[in-house]
Amino acid sequence: MKRTLVLAAAAAALAGQAQARDYISIVGSSTVYPFATVVAEQFGKTTDFKTPTIESTGSGGGLKLFCAGIGVEHPDVANASRRIKKSEIEKCARNGVNDVVEVKIGYDGIVFANSRKAGPVRISREQIFLALAKEVPDPNGGETLVPNPYMKWSDVDASLPGTGIEVLGPPPTSGTRDAFVELALEGGCKKIGWIKAMRKTDKKRYKAICHTVREDGAYVEAGENDNLIVQKLDANPAAFGVFGYSFLDQNSDKLQGGVVDGVAPTFENIADQSYPVSRPLYFYVKKAHVGAIPGMTEYLAEFTSEKAWGPEGYLADKGMIPMPDAERKTFSGDVKSLSNLNLAAN
Repeated sequence: MKRTLVLAAAAAALAGQAQARDYISIVGSSTVYPFATVVAEQFGKTTDFKTPTIESTGSGGGLKLFCAGIGVEHPDVANASRRIKKSEIEKCARNGVNDVVEVKIGYDGIVFANSRKAGPVRISREQIFLALAKEVPDPNGGETLVPNPYMKWSDVDASLPGTGIEVLGPPPTSGTRDAFVELALEGGCKKIGWIKAMRKTDKKRYKAICHTVREDGAYVEAGENDNLIVQKLDANPAAFGVFGYSFLDQNSDKLQGGVVDGVAPTFENIADQSYPVSRPLYFYVKKAHVGAIPGMTEYLAEFTSEKAWGPEGYLADKGMIPMPDAERKTFSGDVKSLSNLNLAAN
């Protein structure tokens, strides 16, 4: 009852400020950005509401802004290419953002891509770890770690190109970076038996080894602009890039996705989860802003409509992998009822 009264008071206060902002403010993931932009444009064309403004800040940067408070000076929606973290939920709560609706919108694969001007690559997650981790097992043997000595891909494995290791990827604020580190680097790291065993004996050390990217220039932080990475790869055929599948799909005339652990990054392989570097995509809604900021309910309805996120929807045409029917039904129901995020599940 108390929370209901607080929410009502927040909505009333926001309604009083509504004239200060008559559009929806969205921040967050660069991967979700193109999908949200298409929905926003469709929403602007087909309703009497203003087209929402969307800022590509990265998942971490967007959730930081989202969790800063209630009111028109704070965004209404945060896009994320990973699930919200416990620490972010706690920050939201400290700032009065207690009622949040979580919406999973579909799936995406993180691709390891290069220019079509170069040859296609087949690579394993273990090879990706050995090429990009800050510390790796000593090539001379034994269960010791050394600063990453590999300068060329062929130093890692003779089957890989004889070019220098140069990977353009997102910064630490990006959900794509978080997911790449967890799914690709850690996925390869735990293929090494003695490091995997460390997870049970020294989890902090295990995570530091498996999640820390080298900082000697082999991995280049290319910002939150995935289109910029695409342009740089086209200009430099020796480099590789890390970004979401949709950007590969939209630039397939220039780029090709690497086969990872024997599986190509295709729509079908990401949809059935056989591609090993795939992840769900989300957005988060500030419940107190629904009904106060014009168009919020209608925007949510547009995004979760079958014509948008369904198997034949316009988001699939843009490269998003739709959820199975049962998942779409669940999250559509959560949106209609504005069900609060299950904090215990995080």
